[in-house]
Formats: sequence, C-alpha cells, structure tokens
Amino acid sequence: MVNKRVDFEGFLPMLQVVVNSPNKATYDDYVEGLRVFDKEGNGTVMGAELRIVLSTLGEKMNEVEIDALMQGQEDENGCVNYEAFVKHIMSV
Repeated sequence: MVNKRVDFEGFLPMLQVVVNSPNKATYDDYVEGLRVFDKEGNGTVMGAELRIVLSTLGEKMNEVEIDALMQGQEDENGCVNYEAFVKHIMSV
C-alpha cells in the first residue's frame, strides 16, 4: 500500500464525519458496559479489574494515563462507583 498525504482541506471533511457521527457512545452505553463487571450488583467495580480493562482492551492506556484517570475514583475498599466514574470521564 502506498503512503499518501492528506492536506487540511481534505482532512476536514473526514473529521466532520467522525465528529458528527450518530454512533457516538452515550453515558448509558458506558455505564452498561461497566455494569458487566459489577459482580455484586451494587454499582461498583473493582479498581484493579478496571485498570486491567483499560490497559488491555480497545485503545490501550499506559500506566501513567490510567493513574491520572483513576485518581480519586477508588474508595477505601479499592472499588469504583462506575456511574460516577463515567460522569468523571465524560467531563474531562
């Protein structure tokens, strides 16, 4: 495959398609995705398990990125309220 360059005028329409895509995930989509890891049905997931997911699935995050994202999200038992976590992520 030959490498090709795209100038800004050619890139802008592509970016518009992505930004205006109706297939963007919503708050409810993220909460539902994390609910799968809520083994006790109490609205929390284990912080350690969430860290593993963030580092291994989808767009893999490194340890520094994960630490920054998780800062202040875990309770004294190492659990994360995933609804509050999603609100935090979507506000960043």
